[in-house]
Amino acid sequence: MAMSGPPSGRRGRGRAPMADINVTPLVDVMLVLLIIFMVTAPLLVTGVPVNLPETRAKGLDQDAKPTVVSIDRDGGTYIDDAQVSDTDLPDRLAEIVSANAGKPEAPQIFLRADKGLDYGRVMRVMAELNRAGLNKVSLVSSPDDADSASAPAGQ
Repeated sequence: MAMSGPPSGRRGRGRAPMADINVTPLVDVMLVLLIIFMVTAPLLVTGVPVNLPETRAKGLDQDAKPTVVSIDRDGGTYIDDAQVSDTDLPDRLAEIVSANAGKPEAPQIFLRADKGLDYGRVMRVMAELNRAGLNKVSLVSSPDDADSASAPAGQ
């Protein structure tokens, strides 16, 4: 049985210990997280599924988070993500007004309505908003890619 001694100095001198950090696993993890956030971010924006009408209007700049009033295809009304009955709608709108009573500007309301709805249903909700004193209402639509692609370049 031969015993091996310490490694010879000849073998160990050829390579110095590596002092660099391997960033490849870090980059891999960051790319996976980026893809996850890119996929999930659009799902976090809207809580109530509404088929919005398409327009060629530009988006609005906003500073504060607005209150979103949505009307789905079945006529159900939602404030942010909570469903509200027609009888409770005036009370909930009054709560929004009272919560913003000390602020100099009226609260911003985004109204999202399914394009298959009756126009009268949308107008009833807008009348309740007006009756509550919420006059800063923006109608939300989705961009129309077909019209912008088919429009002549000069227009």
